[in-house]
Amino acid sequence: MDEGVDPTQMCQTLVDKVFQSRQLKAVADPEILILFENWLEELEEEIITKIKKIPSQDPIALAEGLGLSKSGTTFLITKLRREGRI
Repeated sequence: MDEGVDPTQMCQTLVDKVFQSRQLKAVADPEILILFENWLEELEEEIITKIKKIPSQDPIALAEGLGLSKSGTTFLITKLRREGRI
């Protein structure tokens, strides 16, 4: 990913894509959608647990520990902060 990427715009784009994916629920296989949502919830809970243990944890180390990209991990951390969960 380019260094000049605006994280706010990246997050907004991802939120828009999530919204679009919710609109596709009518045509998507509901079982796969449920599995994805469950996986996302598990990732969020794992991030919350790790950040509570080590509040100053480096996002890159956290991403590597979760097997996610840095940008994906940063997005989830931002989302959880915005929701007041961390």
